[in-house]
Amino acid sequence: MLYVIVGAGRVGLRTARVLRESGHDVTLIERDEGATERARAAGFDVISGDGALEQTLESADLDEADALGALTGDLNDNFVACMIAKEHGCRTVMRIDEDYRENIYRRYASEVDEVIYPERLGAIAAKNALLGGNIRAIADIAQHLQLVEFTITDSAPMKGYSLSELELPANTRLMAHGKGDAPLTTPDLDETLEAGDHLVVLADFDTLADVRSIVVGESGPAKALGGA
Repeated sequence: MLYVIVGAGRVGLRTARVLRESGHDVTLIERDEGATERARAAGFDVISGDGALEQTLESADLDEADALGALTGDLNDNFVACMIAKEHGCRTVMRIDEDYRENIYRRYASEVDEVIYPERLGAIAAKNALLGGNIRAIADIAQHLQLVEFTITDSAPMKGYSLSELELPANTRLMAHGKGDAPLTTPDLDETLEAGDHLVVLADFDTLADVRSIVVGESGPAKALGGA
């Protein structure tokens, strides 16, 4: 698959590396000379120019591209690049630079397939390092909602009980269940929880500590991070 990344800075170059490691072709567009040289030194095809200009984008063969990621630090340039790419049939991903703008762009930039805020993703990784143990934050869905994965241990209160016996607090929903190393699936309420099982729960930040206590007990950090 071919991906076009506008912006060869910190976010763009890291994304390009991950895509290349997965076996995909990547073309970068960058107007800063220093960033262009660093990307080329890393072995990438780089088009030197303004990614917010149609002529520059078309030189990246957008008609053959599967998706475009507009990942510069300039929100306006990212939006324009996505609008142009959409006209060429590309899936579009737009980076925003401030968390508070996310709802605005999700509401009004309906032509953009995905809006991302990389700093939030970095915060989730830091949160997981702090949480440790049998709790892993997957995503912040909204200001007060989070997807969290819990791992059942030998000492977990729910070990040996069925999913039908799991009583979660209000504003909380069981989204998925997986047995050991098996893929996550839609919860089967007749399944019995065993050590190594995984539960994915959608919860309000205010209820995370209660969910944690019910599912995996009180070992580890005093509470799940991320709430107010």
